[in-house]
Amino acid sequence: MKKTMGSKGIETGTAHNARVWNHWLGGKDNYLADREVGDQVFQMYPNIVHVARADRAFLGRAVRFLAGEAGIRQFLDIGTGLPTADNTHEVAQRVAPEARVVYVDNDPLVLTHARALLTSTPEGATDYVEADAHDPETILERAGETLDFGKPVAIMMLGILNFILDTREAGRIVDRLVEAVPDGSYLALTHPTLELGGRGNVEAMRFWNENAKPPIRARTGAEIEGFLHGLELVEPGLVSCAQWRDDSEVVAQYAAVARITRPSPR
Repeated sequence: MKKTMGSKGIETGTAHNARVWNHWLGGKDNYLADREVGDQVFQMYPNIVHVARADRAFLGRAVRFLAGEAGIRQFLDIGTGLPTADNTHEVAQRVAPEARVVYVDNDPLVLTHARALLTSTPEGATDYVEADAHDPETILERAGETLDFGKPVAIMMLGILNFILDTREAGRIVDRLVEAVPDGSYLALTHPTLELGGRGNVEAMRFWNENAKPPIRARTGAEIEGFLHGLELVEPGLVSCAQWRDDSEVVAQYAAVARITRPSPR
């Protein structure tokens, strides 16, 4: 199929996750291909819109917890997506104006909007790193220009590990990021599943993988727990993102926030 390129060199003829997600959230930063695929997925699995909104609401609750109760002042948000209301830095800096946030994504449209919209309070800092989630070394090197990895950092991986199809590779990436931050840091993640009432998403995911990019996969709760090995889960643990410190209706998207602590040497 011939590629269609926008005025800024952005491929517009193939649906892309960040733009389809934007469409599901009611945004305008998307193209015809994104809307067509997004609408077809919605017809096949109508709950996808509830998943998208519940995932976004979880981000707000998690960041408020991290910046408030947990006292975190640095955030590394990997898989940023297109800016919308209540982005990570906005939520964090309402609680702590001095918070420093680095966003990571590899989509050119996300980059364009992030540079224009992801501004910071005078006391804090907001930066954007163009890098792939498969490349944690580049992420850490570039993020280190804004964040101090000698102090606690909240690593945000919302809806990103599902695009790393090999579970062992996904685990290695998480382990490398966790290894780079000190005790007292946190990992927050969300991930789609066919559990929690998500069996109806099987055909929709297959359609997505045939018509959009990047390809996606679901994982079980047990597989997602594997990414959190050795970490201290914050209550209520690994649950539907809609029910992490909320009582909304369950959606087929797991979420967890975990504190990074390491055993004391004997």
